[in-house]
Amino acid sequence: MGFEAIDSLKATIMDSGINIVYAILILVIGFRVVNYIESRTFKTKSLIKVDPTLQSFARSAFRLGLKAVVIISALSKLGVEPSTFVAMLGAAGLAIGLALQGNFANLGAGVMIITLRPFKVGDYIEGAGQSGVITEIGLFYTRLTTFDNRAIIIPNSDLISSSLVNYSEFPTRRVDLTFGVGYGSDITTVKQTILHVVEANEMILKDPAPFIRLTNHGASSLDFKVRVWVNASDYWEVYHTMLEEVKEAFDQAGIEIPFPQMVVHRAEAE
Repeated sequence: MGFEAIDSLKATIMDSGINIVYAILILVIGFRVVNYIESRTFKTKSLIKVDPTLQSFARSAFRLGLKAVVIISALSKLGVEPSTFVAMLGAAGLAIGLALQGNFANLGAGVMIITLRPFKVGDYIEGAGQSGVITEIGLFYTRLTTFDNRAIIIPNSDLISSSLVNYSEFPTRRVDLTFGVGYGSDITTVKQTILHVVEANEMILKDPAPFIRLTNHGASSLDFKVRVWVNASDYWEVYHTMLEEVKEAFDQAGIEIPFPQMVVHRAEAE
């Protein structure tokens, strides 16, 4: 009887070991197949035309669903019946819910993002203390890429619950600049000089018309406010170009740009 028990134990261990190997193979091969199916599915012509924002979200859900099927298959190979697995999940539901309540909030926020569309893939936004271009909207997280090429991953709930600025919502933006000149400068000459720079810049839109007016008598300067409209993609190029070209135009016109100065009086030694 002793030898029979040992042989039975060996057979059980052997069967269990084989099942564990099979389960591991199912996970490894299954996850590779999931990645392949996901890649092939979302490269079809019909899906390529789908809105990138919706495609990103659907891709995350599709991948998660297929991986869940692979995991259940692996557990079944270990002798865990799907019904038992579901029952186990139900029994552990409260604990899982408490542990993952943040992820459930992120999932709900992800659904709200897809439904309300406060932003989409490709938009430049500022939210949750970060700014960048949206590259992916997933089930739980949204990925941004900054202008200096850093990847930022933000939980969806953080984006939904905070103030958000979408700089790409409209096709045009207004560039606001202020130029200070000396009190001895002629107002008409200053305005004409700035206007010539504006009119020479092809990226600045003619409609709405540029705004150039004296808006403040500063402590040491007359401050001129300049507002011009541009295509959203040209905003920063126009902003920096205007700063450079107005300075050069002022120099050529002999218009002084005041700067703080300090006069030091030295007391004569007695």
